[in-house]
Amino acid sequence: MKLVIINGSPRKQGRTGIASRFISKQYGAELIDLSNSEIPLYSGEGEQYQLNVIQDFRKSIEEADGVILTSPEYHGSMSGALKNALDFLSSDQFTHKPVALLAVSGGGKGGINALNSMRTVGRSLYANVISKQLVLDPHCFDYENDGLTEEPALLVEALIEELKMYATAYAAMKK
Repeated sequence: MKLVIINGSPRKQGRTGIASRFISKQYGAELIDLSNSEIPLYSGEGEQYQLNVIQDFRKSIEEADGVILTSPEYHGSMSGALKNALDFLSSDQFTHKPVALLAVSGGGKGGINALNSMRTVGRSLYANVISKQLVLDPHCFDYENDGLTEEPALLVEALIEELKMYATAYAAMKK
């Protein structure tokens, strides 16, 4: 089963990157890290789709059985970096594909708007955005070990297990 996780944060040292790397290592998901990406600003011009970075990105998502989108909440929405990357994709990569959502918040009530904006874009791409979703606050992180503390790690495990359940059904449907 091929899982792909997109670190939707443009920050090199952000918590979203910590969560994305943790999931990639723990669950063997391919990591697409937008903080290190050369994905250009989306213009809708056809020549952008000829770029190797865009072809590789689209291929990774198309071949995935499940996708995890992660983002910090910026001004009540997902990051611009994640939205820009998703603009290069279409229903060709996402129709019926299960997608899990994870937002990283500065604390309090943050994160829900990022989840909602990711869910809206996922629906527009015809993805099967699963109902289970997760927000991680600053206290959830093990900063010294570039990971998560025990309780949030269990919440991530439940999210990934549900995604895998849907991904198994999706893989069977493709046959």
